[in-house]
Amino acid sequence: MIPEGLNVNPIKTVIQPNLQHKMDIEKSIIVGKCDNKEALKQTIYKILSTERYENVIYSRNYGVEFKDIFGQPVTTVLPIIESRIKEALIQDDRINSVDNFVFNTSKKHIVSVSFTVHSIIGDIEMSKEVAV
Repeated sequence: MIPEGLNVNPIKTVIQPNLQHKMDIEKSIIVGKCDNKEALKQTIYKILSTERYENVIYSRNYGVEFKDIFGQPVTTVLPIIESRIKEALIQDDRINSVDNFVFNTSKKHIVSVSFTVHSIIGDIEMSKEVAV
């Protein structure tokens, strides 16, 4: 209960820009800056390209664990890949959920997976190739 005469203003939440350097992955160079969806796509790419626990510069919550599934049968690794992508990406507070997984196992020892990331910025379609 608020005492009479006390002036209380509601707290306003403002989402700050998530400005970061923009990577041109094909050319391996930085080309300016990016924000919003483009920045989040880049963050997703970086998370899924970093093996968890292998780089001391990252927190133990950053990255994904794919190394230990190498050499296992494809039918065994599909649900593991889905679960690990979800676990890795949900660490980012901009990401609400990850679903709509589609797997392509036509390449030998490679699983291509596409999925939808639902975020506070909007939905983003992403893909990743995993060596198995």
